[in-house]
Amino acid sequence: MSEKPLGGRPAEVLEKIWRELCQTYLPLVAEDPTWRFSRGLHPDDAEQGWKIHISATVLTANIVLQRVAPFLRSHGTLFKGPSTLTELSKLNSGIYYGYSQVGKAITVYPRNSLEAVCMAYQLHELTCDLPALTVPFDRQYLPGSSVYYRYGAFNPLEIEHPDGSKTPAIRTPEGDLIPDSRESWDQALIWIQDPFLHTRPPQKIEPLESPLKTTYRAFRALTQRGKGGVYQAIDLSVKPPRLCILKEGRRHGETSPDGRDGHWGVKNEGQILSHPELAAIGAPLVYSAFEVDGNYYLAMEFIEGESFQSMLAKRQRRLTLPRTLKFGIQIAEMISRLHTFGWAWRDCKPSNLIVTRSGRLRPVDFEGSCLIAQPDSLPWRTPDFSPPRPHLDYVGYKPGVDDDLYAVGAVLYFMLNGQAPKQSPIPTIKLQRNLPGAITELLSELLSPAPHQRLNAEMVAGKLKIALADISVRGITSRREVGAPEKIGKSRV
Repeated sequence: MSEKPLGGRPAEVLEKIWRELCQTYLPLVAEDPTWRFSRGLHPDDAEQGWKIHISATVLTANIVLQRVAPFLRSHGTLFKGPSTLTELSKLNSGIYYGYSQVGKAITVYPRNSLEAVCMAYQLHELTCDLPALTVPFDRQYLPGSSVYYRYGAFNPLEIEHPDGSKTPAIRTPEGDLIPDSRESWDQALIWIQDPFLHTRPPQKIEPLESPLKTTYRAFRALTQRGKGGVYQAIDLSVKPPRLCILKEGRRHGETSPDGRDGHWGVKNEGQILSHPELAAIGAPLVYSAFEVDGNYYLAMEFIEGESFQSMLAKRQRRLTLPRTLKFGIQIAEMISRLHTFGWAWRDCKPSNLIVTRSGRLRPVDFEGSCLIAQPDSLPWRTPDFSPPRPHLDYVGYKPGVDDDLYAVGAVLYFMLNGQAPKQSPIPTIKLQRNLPGAITELLSELLSPAPHQRLNAEMVAGKLKIALADISVRGITSRREVGAPEKIGKSRV
């Protein structure tokens, strides 16, 4: 099979090529459907040793497998890869299987240290011209290389704890099992010497002019995933120093079939937040933007408060109906102003709303936002807070705008019902009997599978204000809770 250009092909075509390559080079389907293997276990396969990971994105994975698989197969070496490119996307996101799995497109199991070192060199030569993302906690074979390595178990070894939980393990020279940490370069492995050290140049020293060294000092990771991290930091560019948020977009992180990656997303967000109308709806201010080692960074305003998702999850009882409506009015007015300014958010959900001490909701995370007049063809969705499927067949469907309106309804539903609306195959509306009919009708319109039935955000805010006023007139006090007293349920936000 001849190599093709990296991009410019639909995801389904890339997926088809990957499946065909797997039939040839990874024929053995594992018990865990995530993985496929080159062959079964042989008696001379090691129990543990130096693993080699070859990094790849969904755009480069086919080329990587085409290049390295014949070499590995000719040596009879065991190796594995994800069963589909969809699984590779999940691995590279760092969400589904853990941050430590990011970038591990191909895993190679050399028989011994000498073979590991020799193979690393050959694998580097075969892939050195391809872009690759960083594999967290592994050591990179050479600067810019797609090849990474670490010491660990090849076969499943586990330490079973008294409570029944299990920890991945490796065996010491004495035969004892100790934890096989995949989230650090384990310094406890004192009996092991790194055989690759002679291939690794001295550790790169970050230049003094880097803003990460001179201006912004990150001290806490808020989130970390394949496309980048979000960190709480101190901004030393002002006196007195102030807290800020440092958002990182990694080059090649979570690359989509159209070539966009974490770098693109954060840079796009910075460009969007530079428009003054975004500040008018309470979006965070951007202090500066810069690049370090190919990754893109935004230093932004630290909004003191708590995520709306976290606030709801910690409550023993759901919000009162009046308070729910007040929050709903804020969200609807925010979306209304955003649409009036000509923007679509495309990521309205509880975890992207910060509740300040005064009770004001402020929006964050605008990587996927776009101008309404220039709709973005790339899907940007959180399943629970996005329509269950695109509705391009509807005349007058407005990408972004109609999705935002659905999200307003989904967040309202979440506040009232403790969970997002079920989408199988269309949203199912189940609400309490004591809920005013006007609210039930509004939610049915916003969550309708037909986008043209959704009211615009200004009208939604108006209806919520009328409902709130009606509740006050009828004397429904804030002591009445909506729904049962159980906690808000978990949702994928």
